Amino acid sequence: MFNMVFLRIVLNFLVGFILVLAVMPKAIQYLKKLKFGQVEREEGLQSHKAKGGTPTMGGIVFILCAVVVVYILNFTSLNHPYIHLLTFSFVGFGLVGFIDDYLIVVRKTNDGLKPLYKYTLQSVVAIAFYILAKFFIPGFDTAISIPLLHIEIDIGWLYPILVYFMFTAGSNAVNLTDGLDGLATGLSMIAISVFVIFAIMNKDYDIAIYAMAVVGTLLGFMCFNYHPARIFMGDTGSLALGGFLAALAVLTRQELLFILIGGVFLIETLSVIIQVVSFKTRGKRVFKMAPIHHHFEMLGWSEQQVVISFWFLGFICGIIGIVLGVM
Repeated sequence: MFNMVFLRIVLNFLVGFILVLAVMPKAIQYLKKLKFGQVEREEGLQSHKAKGGTPTMGGIVFILCAVVVVYILNFTSLNHPYIHLLTFSFVGFGLVGFIDDYLIVVRKTNDGLKPLYKYTLQSVVAIAFYILAKFFIPGFDTAISIPLLHIEIDIGWLYPILVYFMFTAGSNAVNLTDGLDGLATGLSMIAISVFVIFAIMNKDYDIAIYAMAVVGTLLGFMCFNYHPARIFMGDTGSLALGGFLAALAVLTRQELLFILIGGVFLIETLSVIIQVVSFKTRGKRVFKMAPIHHHFEMLGWSEQQVVISFWFLGFICGIIGIVLGVM
């Protein structure tokens, strides 16, 4: 049984990887033709100005490729609600990001969706996910697993609130992290791989297969997204990945470990919050620039040094998460 699951995992990973490699060059050409290029912030780093015009919205490719691979190669599992819930979160948050990206590239400014509208759409998808999970997953409850203690605590009405913040905070955290070539892509691959292990431990093999298909498409995307990037994922990709990670955490019942596994995403988000609060209350900045990856660039680190260092930190967070999850 497990040998067959392993083969399906490998097949979905490889087909996803190859499909993105085949499709992405054409997608890059098409996006260039449409002039759907990155619009860099005026207050951004000077070294990033050259990135202006690089095709964005590349998340469309790995989202569609992953969904196509999963639904074609795993048609016998399509009665499983986990597959459709993962697709709902992945595509749902991707659509929110797509609207934001589209407005930016059409207007040729960094003014996409207004923050209130963007957060409202994210909230709608998050709430809808919880409602769908509640009604379509047998035995879905409001208990959370406590790492190390091997106990579950029913938190009742607090659980939907927790899920809501997991989705909205998670999607925005990946979005904030997506500021350097390959950074969010690599960190997402690491975090998703950790949830694959949890899914296999829970014998939720459909979740593991879906997640590895996404990892495969992200690896293919990395071939075009690593420095110097030929395409960016845009909000389309970053919001989709944040929503997908939150869905994995909920469906594998690792809500608390989600914080640790996405530790770098959390650090990036906290750096922005600290910077804003400090500037508004004291008139001083804590970091040279936020999110924190730009701080290290301004200290003289190369973009590749920052990315690889943050990947390593993400890997450490993932390892610790696995250890706490299995102890």
